[in-house]
Amino acid sequence: MITVKAPGKLYIAGEYAVVESGYPAIIVALNQFVSASIEKTENVGRIVSEQYHENSISWRRQGSKMVFDNRDNPFHYILSAINLTEEYASNLHKELGLYNLYINSDLDSADGKKYGLGSSAAVTVATIKALAKFYHLPLTKDSLFKLAAIAHFDVQGNGSLGDIAASVYGGWIAYHSFNRDWLFAQRRQTSLMDLLEMPWPGLDVELLTPPEDLELMIGWTGSPASTSHLVDKVAMGKVRDQREYQVFLEESKACLKEMIRGFHDQSITVIQHQLRVNRTILKKLADFSQVLIETPILKEMIKDAEMAGGAAKSSGAGGGDCGIVLINKNRSIDTLLKTWKDKGIRQLKFNVHNVTEL
Repeated sequence: MITVKAPGKLYIAGEYAVVESGYPAIIVALNQFVSASIEKTENVGRIVSEQYHENSISWRRQGSKMVFDNRDNPFHYILSAINLTEEYASNLHKELGLYNLYINSDLDSADGKKYGLGSSAAVTVATIKALAKFYHLPLTKDSLFKLAAIAHFDVQGNGSLGDIAASVYGGWIAYHSFNRDWLFAQRRQTSLMDLLEMPWPGLDVELLTPPEDLELMIGWTGSPASTSHLVDKVAMGKVRDQREYQVFLEESKACLKEMIRGFHDQSITVIQHQLRVNRTILKKLADFSQVLIETPILKEMIKDAEMAGGAAKSSGAGGGDCGIVLINKNRSIDTLLKTWKDKGIRQLKFNVHNVTEL
């Protein structure tokens, strides 16, 4: 049995702007994982997810094609990852086999609610890593990112793919998104092998080292949000008011440039200040695009964190899910945690996960 895992993520800053090619975001990988296990089997293979007990699906092999017994299934990202990785394996003249694939996830709460940690990205990455080991495929972090990004984009059709980058590279990263229009066009005219080899316009991933005394705190509101839906709504706001949207993009880029400098200079003060600036920029985006990024409970979470000496904002698309706090480790957080608990805000005690090997 082969078992691999891929971490979840949280956005620190740069949300929404990062969906545009070349615009930066800072993202962190967390020690909560999607795991994938794979074993060779005969006649019939199965894909089983702990999260979908009643929806495991069976399939058979007809030549190089996977044939499924039931079409209506919740495994779109897994299947996209399988199809793409097996195309890669076929190009390397590997014989395709039958297998059982088992998926399990730490990225949801015990009652099945999503934390907003990028489960679809992590399951895509974990599936590809498992199959790469099963077929003995050569895989670097860069080629893993590209395979997973293509597989994810084929299903979702929007987003920056920053959650894929966090799951692949781990730790704290500065991520500049690539041009998705370019990828959409290249998928139709370029072979997969060439696509994995060529540079992707706008793509850049830089590993960041946080200041030693910087602590990341996560507050969960218990209210899941739909990233795709919110990103679509902002896209409509972009069409309505292109001038405001362009101002938002440039302000976000300048903010993230300074925040990245804060990491380079190991300055908690600079990082915290720019986190607050980024929150203000996102507020303006929410106003003109008519998207609820900061829910009332997120506002409360942020206010309490600021009173405790931290810098705080929503994380990711907002509209629910998590807020994040960057605070000096030497500050007391006991009062903050009690206030959060009284308001129904749960601290997620997750740590940053560094990916050392595939």
